[in-house]
Amino acid sequence: QVQLVESGGGLVQPGGSLRLSCAASGMIFGFYTMAWYRQAPGNQRELVAIISRDRSTNYTDSVKGRFTISRDNAKSTVYLQMNSLKPEDTAVYYCHIRVRLRDYWGQGTQVTVSS
Repeated sequence: QVQLVESGGGLVQPGGSLRLSCAASGMIFGFYTMAWYRQAPGNQRELVAIISRDRSTNYTDSVKGRFTISRDNAKSTVYLQMNSLKPEDTAVYYCHIRVRLRDYWGQGTQVTVSS
């Protein structure tokens, strides 16, 4: 049974940093592409960052140069390092994996950027 558990969200001031973690279980983690999405109130869920099994990465334009996605296959964990946070980064952040054509999501972790 595939499970994703996010952690690391919280309240941070503009310009601050947070690191999100997503611990995965129920699959051979290293075989799969992992992604982070976010959803702000009233908005659709959007792709933030993605990392493939060969560790190639891609980011949505609004976070390029500020966010870094990484993975530790030994720990079955994907990370999202978020620097220079802005109020518009405020959202619930979700971890995602697609296994055998089925999408799995974590429960989400709230990130609030406010002074």
